Amino acid sequence: MVTSKPQNIVFVHGSCHGGWCWKKILPYFDSNEFNIYSPTLTGLGERSHLANETTDLYTHIEDILQVFKYEDLFDVILVGHSYAGMVISGVAEMIPDKIKLLIYLDAYIPQDGKTAFDLVPGLLDLYKGRIMQDQDKPWLVRSYTPVEFGLSDKKDIEWVEPKLVPMPWHTHTQPLVVHNKQTMKIPKAFITSAEFGEGMFQRQNEEEKCKWDCYELKRGHDVMITAPEELSRIILNIVSKEK
Repeated sequence: MVTSKPQNIVFVHGSCHGGWCWKKILPYFDSNEFNIYSPTLTGLGERSHLANETTDLYTHIEDILQVFKYEDLFDVILVGHSYAGMVISGVAEMIPDKIKLLIYLDAYIPQDGKTAFDLVPGLLDLYKGRIMQDQDKPWLVRSYTPVEFGLSDKKDIEWVEPKLVPMPWHTHTQPLVVHNKQTMKIPKAFITSAEFGEGMFQRQNEEEKCKWDCYELKRGHDVMITAPEELSRIILNIVSKEK
């Protein structure tokens, strides 16, 4: 009997998190059907000791490119949460032939030549207020709290709080070039965990939304922690459409 090869899926976390944040959704992905990768970006999570003033958006894009290279990945389903919308888009610009599907989870939707700060009104001022000047680290920004990330369950908060770390400032100051015609052909889906009209996708790409496969799961920004089963079901549904 001929069996199909497992699909490759790479989960990329957002600001202040690490690969650890996907832990609760992994049991919902059959290991016979998926090869799962959840790398941690430089300067975050268990790699937070590597953060320095040169850590930027392109450092994180290179992190994921290296995963593709050393794991020999192709036909990849690439999932990016929050800030990682910039990261997965940068990866897709460089190796579109290795990606079969892009899933943006309440994520930034890049625009050609714009930074993360350009995309979200008020974000620059908010980050300036969180700069760690008191520790002589003006290139780091204090993390949001678990509650600000949308968590309310006490156990979730106790699990997440000690794992959140500051975000390197320059990840949000670098513009991203997005004009690769091959990248534009990759199927894309968006999952919002915000009220309609308030999420990144609705604000940034109203005129483009009819071209995307869109879903909503109103369970807070860190929906992979607050609603892992429901999120997994949505992702699996999206993936099944692209087989």
